[in-house]
Amino acid sequence: MVNTIIIFGASGDLTRRKLIPALYELHRKKRLSGTLLIVGMARTEYSHDQWRETLKEACLAQVGKRFDPSLWEEFAKNIYYHPGDVSRAECFPELDKFLSELENHQPSTRIYYLALAPEFYECTVSHLGAAGMAVESSGPRRIVVEKPFGRDRESARQLNAKIHEVFAEHQIYRIDHYLGKETVANVLVLRFANTIFEPIWNRNYVDHVQITAAEDLPIGRRASFYESAGILRDMFQNHLLQLLTLTAMEPPSRVNADDIRDEKVKVLRAVRPFTPADVAANTVRGQYRKYRDEPNVPPNSQTATFGVVKLYVDNWRWQGVPFYLRSGKAMSCRTTQIVIQFREPPHMMFEEGPKHIHEANRLVLQIQPAEGIQIHFQTKVPDAGMKMRLTDLDFNFREKFAGEMPEAYERLLLDVMIGDPSLFARADEVELAWGIIDPIQQVWDAGGPPQLELYEAGGWGPPYSEEWMQRQGRRWFNVCPVLE
Repeated sequence: MVNTIIIFGASGDLTRRKLIPALYELHRKKRLSGTLLIVGMARTEYSHDQWRETLKEACLAQVGKRFDPSLWEEFAKNIYYHPGDVSRAECFPELDKFLSELENHQPSTRIYYLALAPEFYECTVSHLGAAGMAVESSGPRRIVVEKPFGRDRESARQLNAKIHEVFAEHQIYRIDHYLGKETVANVLVLRFANTIFEPIWNRNYVDHVQITAAEDLPIGRRASFYESAGILRDMFQNHLLQLLTLTAMEPPSRVNADDIRDEKVKVLRAVRPFTPADVAANTVRGQYRKYRDEPNVPPNSQTATFGVVKLYVDNWRWQGVPFYLRSGKAMSCRTTQIVIQFREPPHMMFEEGPKHIHEANRLVLQIQPAEGIQIHFQTKVPDAGMKMRLTDLDFNFREKFAGEMPEAYERLLLDVMIGDPSLFARADEVELAWGIIDPIQQVWDAGGPPQLELYEAGGWGPPYSEEWMQRQGRRWFNVCPVLE
């Protein structure tokens, strides 16, 4: 079977930095079965050879020492370019004819990858449908949609409805690169393949959960996008809520796409809705002090570059356990981590033992960049009476497994080719996630409480965030991962 990947918006940054390097790595590792054809389409005029040379330079820059010129030549012979404008319907029958000739008019799996600005999603889907390019009479037809998938619940519904006019749900792959990371998939293995964790993964033993996605870089020249998005749309609706569902979900009866996504949806349905009063009490928003000096940022911008959302999952397992979701730009370091903070022992017989929740047992799942797992527990300090300290057992993926950690897009592109949507969001999942974030975004946009707190770049957000957490008898886990 021939796999054909058609990249719309192929001249963009995503193709050069992520998609082509990921496909090259899959080829290098011999993970691809059958023949893979890659066809790029954009308005820029390229010959096949010109585009291959452009991609070669980009791939070399991304994969570095793993780049093998002979392997690249073998890989690149099946890369093609077809100039076209996705806003013009007449370009699609021409593309369909070109693809059929490349595939020798044989059955094939076609993957339409929308590496486009979101405003072009609907017209591209409509033109694919009008040209009959979604019909599966000659093999599977799948479409990959990048985030952002809408900007609120209503626009997500509209986009889902538009895509469903052409593609069935089983053909649609809404991609979130966070879910392709090895350590994200390992959350399921950690929980459901080990007997030591699942019995204590509940309200009886867990005090609270922290999910943090911090980035050390400022916005820079992305202000035109960021001013219309902000931290909630950029990070919470997709990445952080996805990590929440994997952390809080019940065990699926089988490891297949429908069962896994059913359990994730149950978590989102159980999240307690936000009222304006809840937004004031259970969120924090901030902006790094020099954000308004960035290019194209208004001098009075109220856009949040930092946010905290405290939410509850109202079900049997998690009743009363707060989940703290936190993300920010221009932070101390780049890290994504899930912290399971366990309760204090019911009775502490040691006078010098832990006296606060933050000194109790803790499980830290490092999603990136130092992928691994740490368990924090109390031990006796040698030759110091019964003095105790928090120690950790540290499992690091890079130390235990030889070779480089695969990029998220490698896993996700391979899943699309084999037709496994387990790590892709379903329509109802996307809409439910927006339903959680929309009430918060609306209060923030209206200038309601909490007020926008300023913070210095290079730290962990506004000082108020620390004070807010301490008032609840808890502390943030502010530790940058150690990269070997």
